[in-house]
Amino acid sequence: KELGCRTTHCNLEVVHRSTLVFLATKPHILPGVLEEIRPAVGPHHIVVSLVAGITIQTLQRLLPPWTKVLRIMPNLPCVVQAGAMVFSRGSNAGDEEAALLKSLLSSCGLCEEVPESYIDIHTGLSGSGVAYVYLFAEALAEGAVKMGMPGALASRIAAQTLLGAAKMLLETGEHPAKLRGDVCTPGGTTIYALHQLEKGALRATVMDAVEAATNRACDMAKD
Repeated sequence: KELGCRTTHCNLEVVHRSTLVFLATKPHILPGVLEEIRPAVGPHHIVVSLVAGITIQTLQRLLPPWTKVLRIMPNLPCVVQAGAMVFSRGSNAGDEEAALLKSLLSSCGLCEEVPESYIDIHTGLSGSGVAYVYLFAEALAEGAVKMGMPGALASRIAAQTLLGAAKMLLETGEHPAKLRGDVCTPGGTTIYALHQLEKGALRATVMDAVEAATNRACDMAKD
């Protein structure tokens, strides 16, 4: 209300007053919501689902046959306009609807159209991946604390290190291995540190984490 938006607790009112309708419920609640709004959904509506594990096929089955359906998967940094989002469209959603959604969501970060099969992979890579990065940032800072640096300072530097590394990846377009190699000098500190990370199987563990989260997202779609 402070932003001048009309608010309501009635799902039907949202559909009646909107053209672009976002679905953002828990997966087990969504079928009941779709049953409620189905009579009000017309050919002019664009329905966008953010619900994990609910496929476009399921959405189209539970909504009128003419409904323009799109499915999107965001991640948490959208709240600071630095998100990574992917979306797919159903059979009735055309280029106009896709362009509208991409234009709208690009203000929240990177937004790419992909085949629907990539959405669960994106969940493992980026949706859950944010938590992997937070864990790494925490460990990075705690290593500095162990060596005598104050915690608050270590956390700020760890966050800036991740931000700077990500910015270089995006702006240079270089492969991560190339940039990693650029930091290493023969017999220097970085190669010694990387040796420890490789001994701890960091690379394989992260790959396993992405696989586990992706498989869980796929399982949710089957439930």
